[in-house]
Amino acid sequence: MTRRDVRPFSLVGVVWDDPADELHGTVQVRTRATGTATWSGWQGVETHNHEHAADPDTLERGTGRVRGATAPLWVGDSDGVEVRVRAQSDRRAGPALLPEGLRLELVDPGDEPPPRGGLTEVPRATAMSAEAAAASAVNADLAPLDAAVIPELTKRQTEEDLIAARGGREAVGKVRPYIGPRPAIITRKGWGADERIRERDFAYTRTVKAAFVHHSASGNNYRCSQAGSVLRSIYRYHVKSSGWRDFGYNFAVDKCGNIYEGRAGGVAKPVLGAHTRGFNANTTGIAVLGTFSSAGPPKAAVTALARLTAWKLGLYGANPRGTTYLKSGGGNLYKKGRNVRLRVISGHRDGFATDCPGSRLYNKLGKARSSSARMQGR
Repeated sequence: MTRRDVRPFSLVGVVWDDPADELHGTVQVRTRATGTATWSGWQGVETHNHEHAADPDTLERGTGRVRGATAPLWVGDSDGVEVRVRAQSDRRAGPALLPEGLRLELVDPGDEPPPRGGLTEVPRATAMSAEAAAASAVNADLAPLDAAVIPELTKRQTEEDLIAARGGREAVGKVRPYIGPRPAIITRKGWGADERIRERDFAYTRTVKAAFVHHSASGNNYRCSQAGSVLRSIYRYHVKSSGWRDFGYNFAVDKCGNIYEGRAGGVAKPVLGAHTRGFNANTTGIAVLGTFSSAGPPKAAVTALARLTAWKLGLYGANPRGTTYLKSGGGNLYKKGRNVRLRVISGHRDGFATDCPGSRLYNKLGKARSSSARMQGR
């Protein structure tokens, strides 16, 4: 391709026109750090075909804006890029063809939000867009309007809140609910989501029967202080580059164990995500920021997974050590309409043929299940 000038960016990916097409081959990039002559080595980009997406026959899938896409790769502040895409040939099927409309997407994460020092004061209504006000309002029973952080609660406080939500102690009797203490959750406001770029309305499913664990496959070369930038970049890549209605995952966890609100609609509510094609309904998707195919996930991230699932699944009475039945919406492992028995805490690969969440993270899910169940008091 002809050499072109580019604006500074921090995340890269490759997209193509038809989301039904698959990129059979390899994608590699190398980047130049901003203001230097230093180029990185060639880095592989996960081709990410189909598995992270809205279910077939859903409104989000049928907008006409959705594109095929690789996983996004975080590269840090950069002002130069080279990309090479090699089609994988098959002797029986003949030469492989690359999808039409193949192009490189470069994402600038945008400005950092103001430093968060816990809960923020309620701003004047005129200072908030309608979308930002709505995103805050759906969490209003958990934190003040426009809060950057939803505060953690003790187990007893969490149990009392759940009992009150279910109609009080008389309505539920003397049975104590199985739920873990609510962890602190950094809101979309806290990580700087631009609420104007997503679709305005929220999408919900009926309940939350299971959690699917993912890795973002965006690489491990970020500092925890940069996690907000990584999230803003992935968010823009999901919405602007891939054509989704919003951030694909319901939650994200960074390598230091910080937990972040993902797709808008309320952290305690059954928000419909676009994380596990075929099994987005009645589930929640949690992405650990990083790539864990060969690198092990940090202990803090696995602990955060356990804390988050103990609370979130506890809201809906799900046992982290248990199994449940989910109806497939259509994927490459299970046909549409099939009832599938899956673990309440599953890896992405359990519902779709993919490497996600990486073998090293997948191997930690047993520990996460046990820890989550203990936090619930089981």
